[in-house]
Amino acid sequence: MKRRVMFLCTGNSARSQMAEAWLRHVAGDRFDVVSAGTEPSRVNPLAIAVMKERGIDMSGHTSKPVDQFIRETFHILITVCDNANEKCPIFPGVLKRTHWPLEDPAAAFGDEAQRRAVFRRVRDEIEARVRAWAAEQAMVG
Repeated sequence: MKRRVMFLCTGNSARSQMAEAWLRHVAGDRFDVVSAGTEPSRVNPLAIAVMKERGIDMSGHTSKPVDQFIRETFHILITVCDNANEKCPIFPGVLKRTHWPLEDPAAAFGDEAQRRAVFRRVRDEIEARVRAWAAEQAMVG
């Protein structure tokens, strides 16, 4: 049985979407993964673009409200922004909760090249965290 994981942020537009995509890519055979937002908006086109640079297609991803999953069971809930960590509802079906405070690439200023650089940096940080976390989970069973 795959363990269920939810990545949660405010808009479900970049960080949680990239984390979901990375975990599917790295260990989708071991985890059933979703992402959601406390105030869902739309998937940021720069998030889609920088993930495509790494061969991961997020073009079909949609921003989803956390309420959609409130009655479901998850082995772990990972909040990826401080706002979502503070506003996250209580999930009766969550066995473990953790927080990864990640920079919000959607808040980056500058021209497209400067903003894309921030998205790449956050993408790479998420990849490193997901890979390390997935490896740790493999060791603990």
